[in-house]
Amino acid sequence: MTEQELKQQIKELQARLNEMKESNANTAKKEKQHQDDLQRIKNFRLIDDDFMKACFDDYIEGAELLLKIILDNPSIKVKSVHTQKEMKNLLGRDVVLDIDATDETGKAYNIEVQRSDKGADRKRARYHSSILDAHLLRPGQEFKDLPETYVIFITENDVIGAAKPLYHIERMIKETNELFNDSEHIVYVNATVKDATTELGKLMIDFYCTDPNDMHYKELADKARYFKETEKGVKTMCKALEEMREEAAREAAAEAASDARKITLTLAIKSVMDNGKNTLEEAMNLLSIPQEEREMYTKLVSILLK
Repeated sequence: MTEQELKQQIKELQARLNEMKESNANTAKKEKQHQDDLQRIKNFRLIDDDFMKACFDDYIEGAELLLKIILDNPSIKVKSVHTQKEMKNLLGRDVVLDIDATDETGKAYNIEVQRSDKGADRKRARYHSSILDAHLLRPGQEFKDLPETYVIFITENDVIGAAKPLYHIERMIKETNELFNDSEHIVYVNATVKDATTELGKLMIDFYCTDPNDMHYKELADKARYFKETEKGVKTMCKALEEMREEAAREAAAEAASDARKITLTLAIKSVMDNGKNTLEEAMNLLSIPQEEREMYTKLVSILLK
């Protein structure tokens, strides 16, 4: 074996050793991530968005329990329930409903769990109600056929601020002080009120439990236990967490690409203005900047000119 051949073998061996080290490091990293996920799943509560969506998807008994307690109506019979239902708006902003349910009488329910006060804005409740209406009335149907709707916000903080466990929002006729009775209802549930002497208070306690054994309602405890303690349930949650990380990475990459484009075009506009003695508008015309983006680039270029 020549010296050159020996050096080549040593080089190849070193490369294989480096690959093994990298593989071992990746394996250790994945294992740590898996252990972190397992701990995160143990600490999940129903008030946490991702866990709530997993627990209530297609879970009729759970949705029925929520509605019966919140609306104080034991006769509610849920026919279907889904989480993360996207409702398109061709002329405006789409919405994704946390929980979308329908009962046997045709009433529609949207339940939103909001830890952020901003996410429970009153006009957001109004918008969700309007989107529900837009999707519930088919072409050719009479307006009287529009079903009764409920938009329910379960909020981590008392966003209304009156220290009440429930807030019912209804349209009123001011001159007669009577209900307008348009079959639209908005309800806010204040999750800060955890009164174990009431059904609603016990429900809110359950929403903050990390241990299913501490829950009051079997329907919620059984579902939480499935995702926290069974092999299949834990695997499902781990997969969901991995998908969320991948989605976050895609969004971060897309945002970085968008930022890079903005920087590149801003510098290009400035260069065209400097080299060609063009006005800002002329430079944007030459670079075919879309009309809807011109206000943004005007502001970005103005920062460069300061």
